[in-house]
Amino acid sequence: MALPENGTASLSSYVPHYLLSGDPFASKLSKEADIVAAFYICIVGVMSATGNGYVLYMTFKRKTKLKPPELMTVNLALFDFGISVTGKPFFVVSSFSHRWLFGWEGCRFYGWAGFFFGCGSLITMTLVSLDRYLKICYLRYGTWLKRQHAFLALVFIWLYAAFWASMPLVGWGSYAPEPFGTSCTLDWWLAQASISGQSFVMSILFFCLVFPTIIIVFSYVKIIFKVKSSAKEVSHFDARNKGSHNLEMKLTKVAMLICAGFLIAWIPYAVVSVWSAFGEHDSVPIPISVIPTLLAKSAAMYNPIIYQVIDCKNSCAKSSCFKALKKRKHYNSSRYCIHFQAVRKILC
Repeated sequence: MALPENGTASLSSYVPHYLLSGDPFASKLSKEADIVAAFYICIVGVMSATGNGYVLYMTFKRKTKLKPPELMTVNLALFDFGISVTGKPFFVVSSFSHRWLFGWEGCRFYGWAGFFFGCGSLITMTLVSLDRYLKICYLRYGTWLKRQHAFLALVFIWLYAAFWASMPLVGWGSYAPEPFGTSCTLDWWLAQASISGQSFVMSILFFCLVFPTIIIVFSYVKIIFKVKSSAKEVSHFDARNKGSHNLEMKLTKVAMLICAGFLIAWIPYAVVSVWSAFGEHDSVPIPISVIPTLLAKSAAMYNPIIYQVIDCKNSCAKSSCFKALKKRKHYNSSRYCIHFQAVRKILC
């Protein structure tokens, strides 16, 4: 394989690892490390496919009753299920074989599928975080999202992911083997070789990693502060609501967990990708480059746990705060109670 010829004003004499002498698909890890990685991704793949498949199955049974925010959650499960069934088997089989078995065409498909479903998952999470931010922090704007708006958002997500994932297939950027040999990804190393590759990498990083990260972190940080301030208002309104503190902590932990799951899965991968693109040539040790890749591949397993398995609705309903609110009718008319109930409903 040669470097792409589109707009390739040379930046240096740098040669990517997959163009050096030797087999680019031979594993650079030990057999033991490959086996450990294969077992890890096998477990992640089974759990993510099962979890997201269960979400989709339960959704299909009640598809006519879905609310707009639930449609977004289903879309997230669909992307995560897609990345689990299209990507994980390739990696597992290749790791057990101690080399990539599917050639350049398989490498491009694997890279496209991983980036398409991964990008779609990230953008879905971004819109979910925006929806929750608006509903919690700006209640008067929180009811605008109707089913038709949700479907338009879904169309945008799929087109957005398809656009960026397909650019390397039509000549802007490319897909290439990872340095450790048994997986493929976007060709971050093009940034070291050409101006066109540099513009491609910078565009991908901003529109598919940095910008969504900023929105997600901003949204959930604002949610956390809003939940805390709302809980204080309710607590000051009636000091006997001792359960409000526990509820506040429950909601805050859920929001933090959503944000932390995203950060843990993707930020290390983004850091290594940026360093591979713009840092010293081949300065990322191959064993270290494997860890962020494995973490990013596990993101599909976290989401069904965070969004579906952690069911805080029952614990919220049993909270002594809301038991007290049901017994005292005048609380239900207070603006503090109405706001806090809205927060509970949206996050739970």
